[in-house]
Amino acid sequence: MAAVPGPLPPAEAEALVRALQGSELRDIGGQGWLRQHEYVEKLNMHGILSASAGQEQLLTELLVSHAKIPVLIGELISVEIWKHKVFPVLCRLQDFKPRSTFPIYVVLHHEASIINLLETVFFHKEICESAEDSILDLIDYCHRKLTLLAARSTAAPAATSAELRAEPLASPSSMQELQKQAEVMEFEISLKALSVLRFITDHLDSLPLSALTRMLNTHNLPCLLVELVEHCPWSCWEAGKLKKFENGTWHVVPPEEQGKMTKLDGQVWLALLNLLLSPECQRKYRCDGFNKSQLLKLRAFLTDVLIDQLPNLVEMQRFLSYLAVADPAPPKKDLILEQVPVIWDHILKKNSGKWEAIAKHQVKHAFSPTDEELKLQARRWAQTYSLDILEALAPDKPRCRVCGAEAAKRCSRCRNEWYCSRACQVQHWQKHKPACDLMAKVPSVDDL
Repeated sequence: MAAVPGPLPPAEAEALVRALQGSELRDIGGQGWLRQHEYVEKLNMHGILSASAGQEQLLTELLVSHAKIPVLIGELISVEIWKHKVFPVLCRLQDFKPRSTFPIYVVLHHEASIINLLETVFFHKEICESAEDSILDLIDYCHRKLTLLAARSTAAPAATSAELRAEPLASPSSMQELQKQAEVMEFEISLKALSVLRFITDHLDSLPLSALTRMLNTHNLPCLLVELVEHCPWSCWEAGKLKKFENGTWHVVPPEEQGKMTKLDGQVWLALLNLLLSPECQRKYRCDGFNKSQLLKLRAFLTDVLIDQLPNLVEMQRFLSYLAVADPAPPKKDLILEQVPVIWDHILKKNSGKWEAIAKHQVKHAFSPTDEELKLQARRWAQTYSLDILEALAPDKPRCRVCGAEAAKRCSRCRNEWYCSRACQVQHWQKHKPACDLMAKVPSVDDL
């Protein structure tokens, strides 16, 4: 039996961290940018493996000592803007018929890779401190994502990445499929942003002076978190059954476990505890009539079952009982020069009015590779996305590409698709054959 892959050697991890650098919006998808994506992806997988082995301290020290957290935050916001400004233009271009949609999918996935890496490392106080002023941009980013979550309909669960995968080769509906993929990733990225925000609130004493004001009053995050408790977008009822989103997929929850707190529920409650019970936050937060009425909605959710799972919520219960009968003192007005986030505004101002030109430039130079270029890039992807490492990171056993049942068989030619039986493999062959032909021509690492 093959050994479970471990984290990268320290020298290789340091080389990858040193190589991280920012890029221009126009260069997204190009060869230099793809190398940066590979570095981020390798560090992301390394971070997860290190954290699972309790060895993430080295990665944390490297990111801090080389001042790379502001770089990662800048790249995160850059690709977010690309997704909202350039990607829709690409989807509207009538004459854009890509041989493969995967190069565009990689750009969409880049945001997920960065936020996942930040989620892994932001648990540590020194990471939060090393973000310096860019923490304001990250707070704004998390606010945008949480606003999307709060506005999300909970009538039916969204598809998941496992259920909706990008087709490697273009078909008449490939760009439409890519848009569906982007919607799926947006939901999962927003959940990661919730975790990152909770870690930021764990280290309130390490934040710049303006960060607290921004979280409490500019964005009113306490009330936004109350909305998430109320509407719980990672939970829904379907056909009389309760479903919850965990580990990248929707699960039916048995009746006896419906009161069990999920990790996402816990993140919201912990963030609320940090923001409402800190003396400094209570001094700064404007608890007017509206905010008070919103916060008092939390009392209905603070059941004995919930408090048994997170005993710290007893303090929240006491705070809300006091709030219900008393008018909090008005916030103290401090005379300070407020810092403002600059990354988002800088990128927008620099590229305003150029979105279509950027899209056409990227179609020509990044998203229309020749067959030979596609094969060469596929070789790099095959090395970056090592199947052994991906399987080690997967929370669940592989599922059949056709019926979704637990799978034990893999395509022996490309080793990229899983099936539960030969019947399902034969049924899927016509769809799988083009991708299989491409991947089968990619030389293995040993052949290079």
